[in-house]
Amino acid sequence: MKLSSFGEKFTSHSGITTLMDDLGDALSSGSDMIMMGGGNPGHIPEVQDLFRKRLTDIAADDAQFKRLIGVYDPPQGEKEFISHLCKLLNNLYGWNLTERNIGLTNGSQAAFFMLFNMFAGDYDDGSKRKIQLPLAPEYIGYADAGLTSDFFTAARPNFEYFDKHTFKYHVDFDELHITEETGAICVSRPTNPTGNVLTDDEVARLDKLAKAHNVPLIIDGAYGTPFPNLIFTDATPIWNENIVLCLSLSKLGLPAARTGIVIANEEVIKSLSGINAIINLATGSFGSMLASDMVASGDIISLSRDIVCPYYERKAEKAVKLLGEGLEGYPYLLHKAEGAMFLWLWLKDLPISNQALYERLKARGVLVVSGHYFFPGIHDDWQHKKECIRITYSQDDEVVKKGLVIIAEEVKKAYDDAR
Repeated sequence: MKLSSFGEKFTSHSGITTLMDDLGDALSSGSDMIMMGGGNPGHIPEVQDLFRKRLTDIAADDAQFKRLIGVYDPPQGEKEFISHLCKLLNNLYGWNLTERNIGLTNGSQAAFFMLFNMFAGDYDDGSKRKIQLPLAPEYIGYADAGLTSDFFTAARPNFEYFDKHTFKYHVDFDELHITEETGAICVSRPTNPTGNVLTDDEVARLDKLAKAHNVPLIIDGAYGTPFPNLIFTDATPIWNENIVLCLSLSKLGLPAARTGIVIANEEVIKSLSGINAIINLATGSFGSMLASDMVASGDIISLSRDIVCPYYERKAEKAVKLLGEGLEGYPYLLHKAEGAMFLWLWLKDLPISNQALYERLKARGVLVVSGHYFFPGIHDDWQHKKECIRITYSQDDEVVKKGLVIIAEEVKKAYDDAR
């Protein structure tokens, strides 16, 4: 079978397909694989009870049930949900949004595919533009979203050290170069894979840079404010006409509903809706209808603040403590856990590659993600790329504990065998 360039690109090996294949294979095989690789949120009883009740109420209401399963939404997304969200954000932050500033997609991954290729790639005038990542490591799902090659540029971060085993990445503005080839700037906050939260000052500087160069600033808030609010430090929400803010219902507890939210100027939302119509015809109603009432009441904010965020913060503290105990005496560093649901483990001078460590852990029934996948736009042979792994701590505490013990054993073995 001969494939087009598009077919070759999107059927070739990539980090995100490897990750999802591993997860799918493990789940379908019924094995006892410990899932510490993907971003599947934990199953929080209070959250699931709320959605179960809402689903029961919809099923009992003939009109709502027909809307849920039997009516196409417009390409922009379910109108009632958009209206409620518009009012909520204006009440919270005074952003002066209208309903024309919000569009829905079938998950954040679909949103970024559309947005990235709107702003980067080949232009009719013969020029080519790229997505600029202010720092890498960044989200694994960005790396292969471009329709053309050489789609990203990225800057190495600055390192801040807090103690012997804790560090944090910062944007190195001296190394961040916005040029005529820049189509948009994109950053996740909190950052997947590291749990890093860019400071308000860093975001303000990026916003100023983007405006000065007349390119949009895309902020991926899939784990951020105002919901699901998986942020364990101070972070002020920000939006203006030059910012494309992307939110999601996945990490709130609805990953299977595939509901992405894009907040942007009217021109961007109109363009996104047009692409949505071509690619998807319509967005799914499931997530927006399940969450619509809690958006209308504002309960989504208290749910995120009082239940979802503390749940993950407690799990982060436990995971950091357990891994620190397991690796005592070895040259490891953990990125400061400021949000999301990951530990970013940096193994300095690791005698084997992080991909080899991933294979060893997989053989022992633990799935993590090798860190080398998280550096789109950095093409040199930077040793740091080979020394990090991403670990998810969102699942059951006992399962996470068992997995962390195995991770520590394999890491120590790698160092010990090289001595």
